[in-house]
Amino acid sequence: MREVVDVRALVTTNNPFRLVSTKLLSYFSPKAFVGWQSPMQLQKLPDPTLPAQDWLVAKTRLCGLCGSDYKQVFMNGRVDNPMTSMISWPQVLGQEVVGEVIRTGDDVSAHRIGERVLLNPWLSCVTRGLPPCEFCQQGKLAQCLNFSAGHIERGIHQGNSSSATGGFAEQVPGHESQWFTIPDAISDEEAVLDDPFSVSFHAILKPPPPEHGTVLVYGCGTLGLLAIAILQVMHPTVTILAAARYDHQAKLATQLGAHLVLPHHPTRNLIHRIAEETGSSLNEPWVGLPMLNGGVDAVYDTVSSAETMEVDLRVTRSFGTMVIIGVEPAKTFEWTPLYFKEISIIGSNGFGIEEFEGQRKHAMEWYFDFIEHRALDVTLIITYHYAMRDYRSAFMTCYNQGKSSAVKVLFNNFS
Repeated sequence: MREVVDVRALVTTNNPFRLVSTKLLSYFSPKAFVGWQSPMQLQKLPDPTLPAQDWLVAKTRLCGLCGSDYKQVFMNGRVDNPMTSMISWPQVLGQEVVGEVIRTGDDVSAHRIGERVLLNPWLSCVTRGLPPCEFCQQGKLAQCLNFSAGHIERGIHQGNSSSATGGFAEQVPGHESQWFTIPDAISDEEAVLDDPFSVSFHAILKPPPPEHGTVLVYGCGTLGLLAIAILQVMHPTVTILAAARYDHQAKLATQLGAHLVLPHHPTRNLIHRIAEETGSSLNEPWVGLPMLNGGVDAVYDTVSSAETMEVDLRVTRSFGTMVIIGVEPAKTFEWTPLYFKEISIIGSNGFGIEEFEGQRKHAMEWYFDFIEHRALDVTLIITYHYAMRDYRSAFMTCYNQGKSSAVKVLFNNFS
C-alpha cells in the first residue's frame, strides 16, 4: 500500500470574505494581497491523486511565478471575464514547472521514476481521457474545446483546475503527455523558462515579420524580453525596437538583441521616436495622440492594455500586424486607425505544436532545440529565487518591479 503524506502548497480559494477583505485592505497596502486574510495561504494538502492511470506525479524542483499568477493574486482583472467560466476551486497556481518523477500510474510508459521533466500545462482533450477535438487534432492545444469536460475538473491549464494542481506545491500531478524529458545538457534554470519562451515563440509565428522589416516589442517583462531574444535568433535582418517601463528591463532588452529601447512613457514621445526611427510623418489630430503615416511592420504587445493597444494602432503601418500577447482588464480607447490603415489584430494564446523551418513539433521541444543548436541563453532574465515559505516576499518583489528590478522570479525550495 502506498504511503499517503501531506504536501505543502499555496492554496487559493474563492472565499467571499477573503476576496472582499483583501480588496479593501489593498487600498491601504499592497501587502494585503498576500496577508493573513488573503485568498492564497500556505497549507498542507494530501498528496495528489491520479485522475487516471496514465497520469504521474512529479516532485517540484523549480517553479516560475508567471504574470498570470500574480495578476490573479493582485486581483488585476474583471469579474465579467468569460474565462471565469473555465476554472474550478480551490486552486494551486504555478504552471512553469520543472520536476522529477516520483510516482507513475500503471499505464504510464513514456516516463520513469527519477526522470527530470518539464510540464506542458495545457489541460486539453487527451489529459481528460477524451478523444482529441478538432483543435487538438491540429496541435492547437490552447484552443481545446473541452476544458470543462472529461475526468478532471474545469480548468484551462495546470493551476486553475482543482484536479490538476500547479507548481506552487511540493508535488504536481500531470498526464504523461504533459511532461517532457529534459535533456541532460539543459539545466533546471534553462528549462524553467520554456513555458514563457513557448508563449513568445507562438506569438512571433503569428505571423513572422518581413525580412529587413522593423518591429516593436511593447513591454520588456519576461514575455517581451524572450520575444526580443527569439526575434534576434530567428530574424537577424529585422530591426527590433522595444518599449520598456524600467531601466533594468531596458538594459536586458539591449543585451538580448534590441536595436533601440525607448521609454514607454510619455506615450507621445514614444510615438515621435518611432516616427523618427521608421522615417514616418506624423498626422496630428485636434486632440490626443498622433498617428504615423507609415510605421512599424508588426507590434508584439506583451502588455495589451488599452493604452498600449491605442499606441500600437497609431505606430503600425498600413496593412501591418498587431499581435496581442498580454492580458489586461478591458477599457475603451480611440481605435479609428484600425480600419483606416486596415491593420490586422491577432490574438496569441499559449502554444502547442508549432511549425517552423518546415518542421512541426511542440513549442517546448523547439526551445530545447534553440538552446542546444542555436546557442540561445536567456537565463539572465532570472532575477530572484525564493523558498515557497517566503511567498509573501516573492510576490511583493513582483509587485515592486521598479524597486526590486525583478523580471523572472522563481520558487526553488518547497520544504
